[in-house]
Amino acid sequence: MTVAPALTERSTRAAEIVSVGRRILEEEGADALTMRRLAAAVGMQAPSLYKHFGTKRAVEAALIEHGLLELGTALHTAVSGGARRGGGPVRRLLTAYRAAALANPALYRLATAGPLPREDLAPGLEDWAGEPFFLATGDPSRAQALFAFAHGMVVLELDDRFMPGSDLRPAWEAGTRVFA
Repeated sequence: MTVAPALTERSTRAAEIVSVGRRILEEEGADALTMRRLAAAVGMQAPSLYKHFGTKRAVEAALIEHGLLELGTALHTAVSGGARRGGGPVRRLLTAYRAAALANPALYRLATAGPLPREDLAPGLEDWAGEPFFLATGDPSRAQALFAFAHGMVVLELDDRFMPGSDLRPAWEAGTRVFA
């Protein structure tokens, strides 16, 4: 497993703000994550919050960094797990990807929907977080296709777009067989 890049260094207070922002994001949704709501939750006035994060986008970038680090860690662990964990690397990767996304759906959406603020993220983080797709497939194009499959399946599941009562295991299995 390659070493994860260091996240952007933050003060203790800024780290607390990110932690509280994550809690708001997961418990109340992305619409609730406003600078005013975040400032109130950490016990400060909104203008004081801007001393730590100049914009809401900066707060979101910090949350995306955490989301990519957590997802990348889970995926690297899954791919490097070897035979002792059962299944091949594609199966382990897809299982870990789905589990991570479903465990933290709001953070997953923030980190994977819309344009990625690459210039605001720790250098190398995006590549590192996506590297397990290449490690599982050995080919850049197949890695992108595998990511698209996994992301599409997860988003459809989060949006409840499959027929009620659908057993998604056969669809995940079909994708696993295609990419394995």
